[in-house]
Amino acid sequence: MIRPYKRKTQYYETDQMGIIHHANALHWFEEARVDFMEQIGFGYRQATAAGLDFALLSAQCGYKSMAKFGETVVIELKITELTPARMTVSYTVSDEETGTLRMTGSTEHCYFSSVLNKPVSLKKTLPELYKLFEETMA
Repeated sequence: MIRPYKRKTQYYETDQMGIIHHANALHWFEEARVDFMEQIGFGYRQATAAGLDFALLSAQCGYKSMAKFGETVVIELKITELTPARMTVSYTVSDEETGTLRMTGSTEHCYFSSVLNKPVSLKKTLPELYKLFEETMA
C-alpha cells in the first residue's frame, strides 16, 4: 500500500499574504511523485539512470483553501490514466491536522528517452516499471 507523502510547509513558500504561494503546488506534486516511485521500488534516480525521464505535458491545480506556514500537508496521489506512451497522475493535498482539503490537481507526462532524445514507449523501454504502475492502479 502506498503511503501519502507528508511535508511541512516552509516560510519561504509564503507570499505577502502569509499563505503558501500557489506556484509551490507543482513542486509538491513532483516531490510526491518521487516519493511514490521510491515506495513502489523503482526510484526516479533509477529511471533516469536507465535514460528515462517523465516529461511534463500539462499540469492543473484547483485551490480549495489556503495553506499556511507551519502546517503539515498530506499529498495523496494516484495514477488515473496509463498508456505505453503517457500517464496522468492525480493529487489531493490536505491539512494533516484538520483534514481540510487544500488543493486538487493532476499532471500528464510522456516517457522521454534522454539517450534517444525523443518520447518512447514505457512498456518497451522499462517494462518492469510499466508493470509496477499498472499494479498500483489495480
